[in-house]
Amino acid sequence: MIALIIGILVSFIVTIVGTPLLIRLVHRLHYGQYIRQDGPQSHQVKRGTPTLGGVVINLAILLGWLASATYRYCRSGETPSPSAVLVLFAMLSMGLLGFIDDFAKVRKKQSEGLTVRGKFIGQFILATIYAVLSLMIPTKSGFASAQAGISFVEKPFISFEFAGRVIAIVLFVIWVNFLMAAWSNAVNLTDGLDGLAAGSSMIAFVGFAVIAFWESYHLKGADHGGFAYAVSDPLDLTIIAVCAAVACLGFLWYNTNPASIFMGDTGSLALGGLFAALSIATHTEVLAVILGGLFVIEAMSDVIQVGYFKMTHKRVFKMAPIHHHFELLGWQESKVVVRFWIIELIFVVIALVLFYGDWASRSGLLFG
Repeated sequence: MIALIIGILVSFIVTIVGTPLLIRLVHRLHYGQYIRQDGPQSHQVKRGTPTLGGVVINLAILLGWLASATYRYCRSGETPSPSAVLVLFAMLSMGLLGFIDDFAKVRKKQSEGLTVRGKFIGQFILATIYAVLSLMIPTKSGFASAQAGISFVEKPFISFEFAGRVIAIVLFVIWVNFLMAAWSNAVNLTDGLDGLAAGSSMIAFVGFAVIAFWESYHLKGADHGGFAYAVSDPLDLTIIAVCAAVACLGFLWYNTNPASIFMGDTGSLALGGLFAALSIATHTEVLAVILGGLFVIEAMSDVIQVGYFKMTHKRVFKMAPIHHHFELLGWQESKVVVRFWIIELIFVVIALVLFYGDWASRSGLLFG
């Protein structure tokens, strides 16, 4: 518990102290946000607002976890867990891609940075590296079947066993690429209003923290009713999720309307990558669809809008992602943000109820 408190304090202090320092630096460098011209006209006043706030978010999460890990090492000789290293790699690598995109925007003095193709290639390369490392580093948080090998035939048929293992590895790499691209882009699309992505991410990571803490406290190494929970290093994952939630909370102090700084792609891609990695590490990839329900809605509204327009040259929403639709309906920005936070909170509560129900039924507690 002390390690958890240390992580919380360090992450919060880094964000609260570091963000205004970054704001001054960005002002001095003239690295302000460029606003898309086809967006709501009320957003044009935000032009020039400092961006790259995700740098502080990433730093706060990393330093919070490092402080906690240092305390645990000094106290009991506990070394950093493989699961934590992998999850942080996913966050920092996606954050680096986002930083490149943000830097390209301010260099070109426009709202578009990397091309869609360039961003996709970057996500593919980083997600593939993460997937390969997950298979190479000894941890149960990766795709266990791919690590151990999947055989569709008996042991004597070694060639078929090898083929099954290769297929499993390829499928895992594809699955990781899909998750990383889906969640990083979903959080990126959500980052369109002051405080929306930061607040929603904070709520989502609290959900992950509860799940990981539950696994750490109740399920680590346990076998309930014949169901083995094979999640590696749940305590470390809890600390990372809590640090992420606290970093988003601290960033909200400066990011609420009217925002003094934006997180940029440096923050949104990193948080999306962290969300995807935590879902893989805690084996909640399917549950994450509910846990991050608001991000799913935001992404799907954009997909629906683009697909329907290509087919009919008509629009379903006044503007996508869907938060802009409600803005154009006349809702104030702060009202949209708070109501979307409430929606995300409802999704998290539903996800936690389903998680507990699944655990209770598998452990035999639900039906006695």
